Amino acid sequence: MQIHRLNAWSDNYIFLLQDGPRAAVVDPTEAQPVLKKLEELGAKLTVIFNTHHHGDHVGGNQQLLKIFPNATVYASEADRDRIPGQKVFLNDGDVILFGGRTAQIFFVPGHTRGHIAYYFAPIDQEPGELFCGDTLFAGGCGRLFEGTPAQMVESLSKLRQLPDNTRVWCAHEYTLNNLKFAVTVDGQNPELQNRYQQVQLARQRQQATVPSLLGVEKKTNPFLRWDQPALQSAAKMQEPARVFGRIRGMKDMF
Repeated sequence: MQIHRLNAWSDNYIFLLQDGPRAAVVDPTEAQPVLKKLEELGAKLTVIFNTHHHGDHVGGNQQLLKIFPNATVYASEADRDRIPGQKVFLNDGDVILFGGRTAQIFFVPGHTRGHIAYYFAPIDQEPGELFCGDTLFAGGCGRLFEGTPAQMVESLSKLRQLPDNTRVWCAHEYTLNNLKFAVTVDGQNPELQNRYQQVQLARQRQQATVPSLLGVEKKTNPFLRWDQPALQSAAKMQEPARVFGRIRGMKDMF
């Protein structure tokens, strides 16, 4: 299974998963970049994986389905009636197959009430691949539009326990701004400072910062570090959901 990162709108990423002549797409913001890449690869779209219902994640579904009417749309059971063309309704712990890889479904509400993530387990020498939509970002996490801090902590806890070499394919190029905020609440973290410098250089060169590695996120992403003294100090509290909620509120105002 090959993964192709496609640009859409100002900062969205679409991911095209290729298995020879077959392809799946994760969160098609719009159809055109997907169609262009499919033509380039000589591949046919057979699957659409949606993480949640927001328009910048499902906006291309209908046009793609007009061209590939037999493609199967996978999304959350909790997003029933909110995903264009949905045919498969997924719950936490479900397992699906694509490209010779097995993917586990994680129910990760918080950003929205129906959000899910797709985790393709490692195989042979290939690392695990996590398609997490807007739940976890490189250096950050999604806003709480339909969920609570407690829900988001529980959701991120599920993702945090995955192996460090898991590649994190998040849906937006938000990393630089996320790290600008992160150093305001975890500024004595040398690994965060080093990452911030690296990302500044990468973005100056217009290089993508996605995928990131989960091990790096665990050490530098404040929204995975609610149990660390530096973040508890910044939040002036210790209970996980309250620490997370305070830090998330600070980011919302940043």
